[in-house]
Amino acid sequence: MRPLLITGLIIILTGIFSSFQGPNGIPRFDHVVVVMEENHGYSELIGSLNAPYINELAKGGTLFTDSHGIGHPSQPNYLAFYSGSTQGVIDDGCLINQTPFKTPNLGAALISKGLTFKGYAQTMPTAGFLGCVSLISKLTAENLYARKHTPWVNWIGTGANCLPATASVPMTAFPKDFNKLPTVSFVVPNMDYDMHNIGLPGDTAAIKRGDKWLKTHLSAYARWAKKHNSLLIVTFDEDDYDPQNGNRIPTIFYGAKVNHSEYSGAINHYNVLHTLEVMYSLPSPDGVSASPISGIWGK
Repeated sequence: MRPLLITGLIIILTGIFSSFQGPNGIPRFDHVVVVMEENHGYSELIGSLNAPYINELAKGGTLFTDSHGIGHPSQPNYLAFYSGSTQGVIDDGCLINQTPFKTPNLGAALISKGLTFKGYAQTMPTAGFLGCVSLISKLTAENLYARKHTPWVNWIGTGANCLPATASVPMTAFPKDFNKLPTVSFVVPNMDYDMHNIGLPGDTAAIKRGDKWLKTHLSAYARWAKKHNSLLIVTFDEDDYDPQNGNRIPTIFYGAKVNHSEYSGAINHYNVLHTLEVMYSLPSPDGVSASPISGIWGK
């Protein structure tokens, strides 16, 4: 009889912790996957026939209608989202000679709390790869993997706030059994599939490729997340420098305990990061005044 009681207690406790809500009613998800796409504004994607899967996610989750990048170009946005700071970086130059950074960051904060983090990058040659670029696209003759789009790589090393090389892996390592995912993952398509590289006959080709890649690689996780206390976040680093757009980008939360709604409050990358920090009771050393996102969470 005793084993049955213990088993029952474990089940009850698991349910309690899985449904935990912290400050602002933010659920504590078992898994969060963050996908970063590239260089397209809100109006280019939302409502566009070129991005049917992104619009499917927008209708099935929370669409943020006033979400913005931090600035231009790409790299400072990725660093801001991951660490709460641009780290003084103002361009897309490879940081191989300035790193590893020893500053606070999301991955190290999770690991220090006994949780887990991993970054998955398409076309990254090997785990822990520190090079600036890798391979050339046969489609566009542009780079495929680019370190400027994988912010966590800049903290790989030893010492305070650093990450082990094993926390940075190719997309081929993304598990088919989603229960084996880390607490928080970043997923970065290569530049043919993150909507960055412009292909023939024009920019809409890049949007279509990226949207199809997202559906092929993340739709199974998105469906699973709804039933397994997990979350998918799809966002963009910045818009396409449209002065009329104000760096307004699509951001979508899709998964369990997320209302099917539009959220009109203004947010940026710092708000999304601080939401994750609050979700897992992490310190918030970013020095940026950014409120966690509330008002979108269901049961």
